[in-house]
Amino acid sequence: MILRKIQPGSCKAWLSRVSLRQELCFSSSVPPQPVPPLVQTLQTYLRSLEPLLPPEELSHTRRMVQEFGRPGGLGARLQEALEKRARHTKNWISPWWVQWAYLESRQPLPVHSNPAISLPRRDYNGWRSQLVFASKLIAAVLDFKAKINTGQLQVEYMRGMPLCMELYPLLFSSCRIPGPKHDYIAHHGRSRHSPTHITVVRNYQFFQLEVYNSDGSRMTESQIHSQLLRIRSQSWKTDKEPMGILTSEHRHTWGQAYNRLLKDKLNKESVRLIETGLFSLCLDSPVMRISDEKYASRKAAQVLHGGGTFSNSGNRWFDKTLQFVVGEDGSWGLLYEPATAEGPPIATLLDHILEYCEKPDPKRAPLVPLPMPKKLYFHIDREIKRDIEHAKQNLDILINDLDVNVFNFKRFGKDLPKQHNLSPNSFIQVALQLAYYRVHNEVCPACDIASQRMFRGGRTEYIRSPTNQTLKFILAFDDPSVSREAKLQLFREAVDTYTALTLQVLKGHGIDHHLLGLKLQAIEEGLSIPKVFMDTAYGLATHWKLRTGQVPANTDSVMCFGPLVPDGYAICYNPQADHVHFSITAFNCCEETHAETLALTLKDTLCQLQELLQPTV
Repeated sequence: MILRKIQPGSCKAWLSRVSLRQELCFSSSVPPQPVPPLVQTLQTYLRSLEPLLPPEELSHTRRMVQEFGRPGGLGARLQEALEKRARHTKNWISPWWVQWAYLESRQPLPVHSNPAISLPRRDYNGWRSQLVFASKLIAAVLDFKAKINTGQLQVEYMRGMPLCMELYPLLFSSCRIPGPKHDYIAHHGRSRHSPTHITVVRNYQFFQLEVYNSDGSRMTESQIHSQLLRIRSQSWKTDKEPMGILTSEHRHTWGQAYNRLLKDKLNKESVRLIETGLFSLCLDSPVMRISDEKYASRKAAQVLHGGGTFSNSGNRWFDKTLQFVVGEDGSWGLLYEPATAEGPPIATLLDHILEYCEKPDPKRAPLVPLPMPKKLYFHIDREIKRDIEHAKQNLDILINDLDVNVFNFKRFGKDLPKQHNLSPNSFIQVALQLAYYRVHNEVCPACDIASQRMFRGGRTEYIRSPTNQTLKFILAFDDPSVSREAKLQLFREAVDTYTALTLQVLKGHGIDHHLLGLKLQAIEEGLSIPKVFMDTAYGLATHWKLRTGQVPANTDSVMCFGPLVPDGYAICYNPQADHVHFSITAFNCCEETHAETLALTLKDTLCQLQELLQPTV
């Protein structure tokens, strides 16, 4: 077993727990991530503030930024240190980013961190079909893992550029471990005796299920199915404590409970088997049926957090990198921990699963007796019982506070913007800002998540909005005195400006990770945090009221995650040729935000933008 602790400020990428040969295979075809020019980043930063700040505040910030960026000044010194760092590390920002964005965050993983992907409901209802599909799903994931292990996984490309593939081996046998001040990632897949089991959880009870035969061959679907039947027969509803609920707590609280839990030898062994497993399978009871209109939202929420302590939330181990959720009612999806995993590789995995599920079982089951799946037991003393009760209360409060609205916009999809030579993603981003403005009468700081996997060890970066061009278009759109032709021109300029920003980010010239790197470099050198990062403008511009992400897939799936800030929204979308799947989340505790209101306004806004491009009169 390999446990790799991450130290704050460590220059060594935690991602590099693969053999040298595999590392070359997965990342050698891509260049190192560049450090953007300091002057360029500071200029882009100031431009991004213009739509958000009044003139006097902007002038104050401009002077501060100019002072920071002057030749021979603090900014230049920190920039030089980052460039040196880039020459001596695989990736100059990814380890810092993972540490800062994920491992040092103390917020609960459900809602605040772990994204969920909800997929179209399978055509079945009942536990028998649930187990048949779950068997197929497990076999599909093992087939995908075999492609990674044998080097058969094809290198992915974006805009003709190869992507770094090194995240793929790390998806399996990985788990986040709670710590007192920061968490770390334990990756067990490269140990001498790599794990050969998965964890199955049903009715809050965990089982170790071996998925390879003694000769090293993968179990067939029929073998897996017979084992799942055995697990079902051992997991009837009882008064078992939902141990998985503990992983939903505030990270400091869970860290303390984790240490108490592991003092007991039985508990330690059970937790170790969950953490080392290739992945987890959650066999859920049915999602409570309400109207068909709201079922998609309920289904997505169910994958995201389990639906509450009286539903399936006890069937989760939120620290686990990969968790597949299969419901009795045909609902299914995937939940992942983002310090190790990312949307696009997960979408590739799901595409493989769906393709595999269309094929018949390729192998006959060998006539060999199978060992009984091992039930994992826990010794629960008074303190752990108290920890579980607190976790149940806190999770239910969190779940009740989250408003989830999932819908399929059917009027048009990505083909419409393409017909008018507009980027579909940029089109949607401008639409989101317009819809937000119509609800809140202001534009707001928004971050759109973009990949940096075209660089070695690259993770993600933000594309900022709104731009000046977006603001001009928004102010003109509902003004009856502005002609349709003028509005169309302003709309094109707004969309094209966002597309240009996107291209900058895809070249490795985004600003947010560069600014973060400058700040963390100062901290690492023992300096005071530069004034430019203590400025109110920096705080305002990074208070992301819109957290957005496009996760395109070959299926009608939709990703779902919680807002970054209490008074914000999270919006994820999957554009298909003639429709777009959206998920919008907001917190009920904020009286100003309402997911359904924004969803209705967004639908109306998209229809009006279609009318702008293709007038019917």
